[in-house]
Amino acid sequence: MTDAAILERPRLATADDYISVEARLGAKNYKPLDVVLSRGEGVYVWDVDGKRYLDALSAYSAVNQGHCHPKILEAMVEQAKKLTLTSRAFRNDQLALFYEEICALTNSHKALPMNSGAEAVESALKVARKWGYQVKGVPADRAEVIVCSENFHGRTLAIVGFSTDDQARGGFGPFAPGFKVVPFGDAGALEAAITENTVAFLVEPIQGEAGVIIPPAGYLKTARELCTRHNVIFILDEIQTGLGRTGKLLAEQHEGVEADLTLVGKALSGGFYPVSAVLSNDEVLGVLKPGEHGSTFGGNPLACAVARAALRVLVEEGMVENAARVGERLKASLAGIRHDAIKEVRGRGLMLAVELHAEAGGARRVCENLQRRGLLCKETHDHTIRIAPPLILTDDQADWIAEQFDAALRD
Repeated sequence: MTDAAILERPRLATADDYISVEARLGAKNYKPLDVVLSRGEGVYVWDVDGKRYLDALSAYSAVNQGHCHPKILEAMVEQAKKLTLTSRAFRNDQLALFYEEICALTNSHKALPMNSGAEAVESALKVARKWGYQVKGVPADRAEVIVCSENFHGRTLAIVGFSTDDQARGGFGPFAPGFKVVPFGDAGALEAAITENTVAFLVEPIQGEAGVIIPPAGYLKTARELCTRHNVIFILDEIQTGLGRTGKLLAEQHEGVEADLTLVGKALSGGFYPVSAVLSNDEVLGVLKPGEHGSTFGGNPLACAVARAALRVLVEEGMVENAARVGERLKASLAGIRHDAIKEVRGRGLMLAVELHAEAGGARRVCENLQRRGLLCKETHDHTIRIAPPLILTDDQADWIAEQFDAALRD
């Protein structure tokens, strides 16, 4: 068969056709629900058979602004007509504007643009170690970074090396040294782990992948104080929690703290393009010199134009405030469901979770039932269902989500 003939083969017709090809040709590193989506608009997506669903996952918070937001789309199309990529070997007319706007919005002094969230985390780790050697005076190759148990910061070798999830790290060793793990939310354990070689503390303000786990009140503020006292870089991974998800632009604002390094991604492009960034002060990011770190696509003009539009609509259309208000309504409605299967409803803004009792039979079957009802959610850690719809969710849509949960649990 010629190359042209391969490209001209008949299109797949049914959901089963698509699923069959994925099963035959794709790596088995995901276990998605058996829905094949082909279109999205706002909070809704449609499958190949034309059935509509409310998306209550938002691509793990990458689509905070809703699917295919017209203003972000317009910015992407217009920039794609002019210039998409130069690499950082040359300058482009979008990068400086992106720097100005994201730094002003987040009260940052400097920004390092990357592509994926994991790249932002890796970049922060590299910067923290270099700062430790050049500024703090840690002996060569002795730098330590403290992380939390049940963390999720990405899938690279370095990152899974300090994961406590056996499924994420099993079979991928040996791993890089230099990381200490302490319990999440335990400020005393953090202080006890700090040594003269500690260069950074990396933490999620709310642990998303672990099941939307919120630390005790005051934890982030105490962590900030400890890092300041011991000359340790405080790194907040806001890749899921940031950009409006929790009802504040950044989750750190709930406790009035500022990190030394703040990591954003996912919703930074509104789902159109991989864009992430490390936000920092002059002292920390200032340790990087030309040739020491980079990315072919990081800071490209298309990414910058898309990110600028994504940030603009978040602010101009009041999505952050809407997440706070509608999130409280949805959380209260879910908490009001009276069913023996529910162990706890928790969350902040539109980053919510319903945890089921272990004997309830698992969260997967509830998600499958919700799918049949036109609501897309995803289980995490067997017994927890995450609920993170786009930040444009209305009161009526929030009420409908709660109704579907109630009905799905009673089926």
